[in-house]
Amino acid sequence: MLLCVLAKEPRPGFVKTRLCPPCSPDQAAELAAACLVDTLRTVVATDDARPLVVLDGEPGPWLPPGIDVLDQVDGDLGRRLDAAVAAAFDLHPAGPVVVIGMDTPQVRPADLIPVGALLGAGTPPTADAVLGMATDGGYWLIGFRQPVPGAFDGVPMSTSGTGAAQVRRLSELGCRVLLTRKLVDVDDIASARRVAHEAPTTTFAATLRRVDHQRSV
Repeated sequence: MLLCVLAKEPRPGFVKTRLCPPCSPDQAAELAAACLVDTLRTVVATDDARPLVVLDGEPGPWLPPGIDVLDQVDGDLGRRLDAAVAAAFDLHPAGPVVVIGMDTPQVRPADLIPVGALLGAGTPPTADAVLGMATDGGYWLIGFRQPVPGAFDGVPMSTSGTGAAQVRRLSELGCRVLLTRKLVDVDDIASARRVAHEAPTTTFAATLRRVDHQRSV
């Protein structure tokens, strides 16, 4: 499978602005970079997956060597997702294509490998699409066995009903949709602390501890 990370450059004032306050823009950018480090480490470690980053911004030291990078298109999240999936299938026409964000640094290869199997990576497929729901009502993962034109049309993004609306849209298009593990997105300081508690050995958790210490002295 082609495993695509939809990412934003971890630049102060550009990413994780909902962490401010209590974080400064610089600290929020450090936490975003840590999210990318952990996420990409997992993507690289996932068996039978080709990694790809679709990036809003410029690559930095958080990017491991040897990973292809494409630019994100302009527009809302639905348009950017649609373009990322199309570009990924251009690179990997046989599929499947799986897209994740940069907001779940706790993700592990064990969360991703079964998605490829469900979509038929090396086995008969049992799903046309797979979604990983987020606890805030959105989703952290979406995967397709083959291109699904119009998959994101009419789906309101970044709301508490985004995940359910995406399932409905895919079902309307005749897709067999399965759900994978629900995860917490890092959106604000409360969710950041929850993710760090659940995954204390990640770069993200270590960075949050350091940021907390900086604010306390």
